[in-house]
Amino acid sequence: MPKEPPRRRVPGPARRPSVRPAPRRPGPAPRAIRLGSPRPRLRLVSLGLTLVMLAFVVRLLQVQAVDASAYAAKAEKNRYLSHKLTAERGEITDRAGIALATSVDAYDIIADPKMFTPKDSKAPDAPEQAAALLAPILGKDAAELTKKLKAPKSRYTVLARRQTPQVWNQIKDLKSVFAEKARTDRAKGGAGANVIGGVFQEPSSKRIYPNGDLAAGILGYVNAEGRGGGGVESMLDKALAGKDGEITYAQSGGRRVPTAGSREVPAVPGSDIELTIDRDIQWAAQKAIGEQVTKSRADRGYVIVQNTQTGEVLAMANAPGFDPNDLTQANSAAMGNAALQDAYEPGSTAKVMSMAAVLEEKAATPATHVVVPNRLHRGDRLFKDDIDHPTWNLTLNGVLAKSSNIGTILAAGQLGKTQPAANQVLYSYLRKFGIGSPSGLGYPGETPGILATPQKWSTSQQYTIPFGQGLSLNAMQAASVYSTIANGGVRIEPTLIRGTKGPDGRFTPAPAPGRTRVVSEQTARTLATMLESVVGDEEGTGTKARIPGYRVAGKTGTANRVDPELGRYKGYTASFAGFAPSDKPRITVYCAIQNPTKGSYFGGQICGPIYQKVMEFALKTLQVAPTGAAPARLPVTFQAGE
Repeated sequence: MPKEPPRRRVPGPARRPSVRPAPRRPGPAPRAIRLGSPRPRLRLVSLGLTLVMLAFVVRLLQVQAVDASAYAAKAEKNRYLSHKLTAERGEITDRAGIALATSVDAYDIIADPKMFTPKDSKAPDAPEQAAALLAPILGKDAAELTKKLKAPKSRYTVLARRQTPQVWNQIKDLKSVFAEKARTDRAKGGAGANVIGGVFQEPSSKRIYPNGDLAAGILGYVNAEGRGGGGVESMLDKALAGKDGEITYAQSGGRRVPTAGSREVPAVPGSDIELTIDRDIQWAAQKAIGEQVTKSRADRGYVIVQNTQTGEVLAMANAPGFDPNDLTQANSAAMGNAALQDAYEPGSTAKVMSMAAVLEEKAATPATHVVVPNRLHRGDRLFKDDIDHPTWNLTLNGVLAKSSNIGTILAAGQLGKTQPAANQVLYSYLRKFGIGSPSGLGYPGETPGILATPQKWSTSQQYTIPFGQGLSLNAMQAASVYSTIANGGVRIEPTLIRGTKGPDGRFTPAPAPGRTRVVSEQTARTLATMLESVVGDEEGTGTKARIPGYRVAGKTGTANRVDPELGRYKGYTASFAGFAPSDKPRITVYCAIQNPTKGSYFGGQICGPIYQKVMEFALKTLQVAPTGAAPARLPVTFQAGE
């Protein structure tokens, strides 16, 4: 095998001689760099995150567990609004169901004060501007409205109650104008202020009286808070008012959120009240007394019409009166029911009670002779009749027919062997007739009258009380005395309420009135016959009360009047009381006029015609048949020596 030739060494580049580095200068040695441990930093970050998370957990526990109810309530308060749902007030009707007081739709004007803050309204003086706009519409003072709109921490305030739909329509138009103006302003880059956006309405009702001032003294009125302020409206306020409900709903920006649900407790409507009043008879009585009070320039007057068989009050008229639809024009002195609230001395119409006592005690008969001098000295006084006269030879019937004070004193003196004994007997009868006690109507502010016990009667009262001075009563009590005689001697407590009709439509009659026998039926019939002489006999003082076709029993009265301001006698109280038909009594009418200053002041002259007008109207309205039997003619006088 041939031998491999030897390799040739290829010469490379020549090596440079190595250069020895320069020797280092002596100096400090370089510091070694070491990386720090990350664990402390991680611990610090972890601790911080843990504390933050712990704070969140604690807060969540506080919000969702510990104080959950408090925060939920606060949220509810801010989000939810609760409003009262006013119950519909019941009607007041007459005995035929004709509305005398009813309610119509109205609105309560409300506001959300928060929406009038500068932040929400975008206006620094929103309350002032809104108040200036609303004041003339609502008839309220602008300063008062401003104060309500600035109510701190409030979301609800009432600006005006029971406003008509027309008022709300005016406010609604204003809201539309200002809302459009705010939108236009925002579109131009402005703040878009709306100073009236926080005004709203709540459905309510307004009390109206369709007949104006008719029976206003009985009905009363409803005050600004929607509660009865007088009369039946006050007396039966709880039954009429019903029970208010409540609604709670979510709101946003003053608007209800329909999808958020609501909670509602419905209102329970009030009951309807049916009175015993007959609207037509009430109208006739009110017209008659109003005309005479004006004609006589008297302070006031009243007329009572009562069903003698049931005690029901068919009319109770006052003059002057007032219109409960507009209390701003009413005279405060006329806003009550003077027929029940005035206490006055009745005068001669009270003589029938003295005569009832004399007859019942058999101290005399209608034919008993009574010699009546022109003057009679008793105690510390000299008594006289309303006119000077020669000595009269009167029967007891004649004493009543001619309304003799002296004759009544002489007759009442026969009730006991001594004057104190006679006083005690008379007092007992006055009490049984209802004098000194409430009539039984339960009417607010009614006076029971004044009747002192016999032991407290002054020397003069022993002799004036028998003819109606020295005691006081109200018009209803006076009418009730005559209804008692007409009802055969049984007193029936007067009634003004026939019954109530609840929300379910069920009618509940009023409780039956109390009954008390005062005198016997025989005494009552005898008195009725004697009272016919007052009207039917030419010697009587009540001839102007005659009604063709009917037998009428009645009595005049003319009393000295105590002026309530002066505290002494000044002027007169003129009155007339009676019933018809006297043989089969159905209706009692009583009239009184206080302080007539023009024309006659005698009861027979100015109240007799009122009695005649009202009684005739009532008899025809109730279709009472004319009297068939002729009246008995009891003698009024006797001849000396008989």
